Amino acid sequence: MNGADILEPRQSLSDRLSLWLGWTDAIALAGALNGSAPVVAAGAEVSGGEEESEYARLRATLKDAITGVNTPPAARHRGQRTAAVQGDSKAAATVEFSTYRRRYFSLQQTMETSVADLRSRLRARLASHAPRMASLAGMDAAMEQALGEREYRLLAGVPALLEAHFGRLWQAELARLADAAAEPAEPAEPAEPAEPAGSAGSAGSAAPDVPAAPDVPDALAAQQQQQQQQRKQQQPPVARPGAWLDVFHKDMQSVLLAELDIRLQPVEGLLAALRAS
Repeated sequence: MNGADILEPRQSLSDRLSLWLGWTDAIALAGALNGSAPVVAAGAEVSGGEEESEYARLRATLKDAITGVNTPPAARHRGQRTAAVQGDSKAAATVEFSTYRRRYFSLQQTMETSVADLRSRLRARLASHAPRMASLAGMDAAMEQALGEREYRLLAGVPALLEAHFGRLWQAELARLADAAAEPAEPAEPAEPAEPAGSAGSAGSAAPDVPAAPDVPDALAAQQQQQQQQRKQQQPPVARPGAWLDVFHKDMQSVLLAELDIRLQPVEGLLAALRAS
């Protein structure tokens, strides 16, 4: 969003994890690997065959919420729809990022709660298959507890990045509007001269048989029209007012979808383990 190049991390994943995990986290992970860590409550199991469909329903529900987060509610009457269209330009000029910040945080909370609930139930299902799967479920629970706080802090910083992107788009829109207002208006086309009244000759007299002179006004008008068409082709397309806000809506939606993919990765790992068990 900020146009900066993404650099490759200098540290490996294992080195970075060693900085994120404390000694208490290491003890919990060691206990999970040894099979001594508590896994899940017995009442949290999921009936067989429901894991994939439940995951698909959750993903579809969250995706629908993300794609519709910036969609305005439908107007109930024709007059309300007309007023909404007429007020688009004014709303675009007075919109504030605080609205988008609230929407983003609300969706983050929804994703965090629903994904964590499904993840816990999938661990219960996995732990009931075999002792080695119970160890894997315990390790996933330990990793969630160890990395949950860091994940929360990192994802909580995303709205600040979006706010900076929002400001850049708005400033670019202001600059575009200023440039459009500073452009000089095109000169008006000269009016064609009127034909003299006596040019057609007197009534009843025969016109002399002489070659017709070229129509100079028509030739000039055609040349000016051609020049105007060439200037229009050379000019860049003018963005409609408020288009910058549509760009931001799409970018915000893309970021939320990417965050959803990140949050669902552990769930997909548990599902893959269930398929293999």
